Amino acid sequence: MEHTAERCAKANLAIRDTLDVVGGKWKLVLLSVLRNGKRGFNELSREASISPRILSKELQELEMNGLVKRMVCDTKPVTVQYELTEYSKTLEQVLIEMEQWGQQHRRKIITGL
Repeated sequence: MEHTAERCAKANLAIRDTLDVVGGKWKLVLLSVLRNGKRGFNELSREASISPRILSKELQELEMNGLVKRMVCDTKPVTVQYELTEYSKTLEQVLIEMEQWGQQHRRKIITGL
C-alpha cells in the first residue's frame, strides 16, 4: 500500500475517531472487565478501581457510542446491570492486542531495556 499524504490524513482521522470513543484511562479497562459478563455498578467500580462519579460518566459515554448496554433490574432496591453490546465485539481484537502488548512491555521494563 502506497504511503500518500491523503492516506495518512485518513488514517489520522480514523485514529482520532477511535480515541474519541475509547480513549482515556478507563474505557478500555471497563470494556475488558465487561468481557467477563454482566456487572452491577458497584462491581464495576470495585473491579476497575474507579470512583463512582467517573464510572458513571464513562459508562454514559460507552452507552452513547453503542458499546455498553444499561439494564435496570426490577429488584428492590432497583439495581442496574451493564453488559457489552454485540457492536462492542468489534473491539475484541484491539483489546487482545493491547493486553498482549502491555504484558510484553511490562516484561521488558521489569527485565530492563
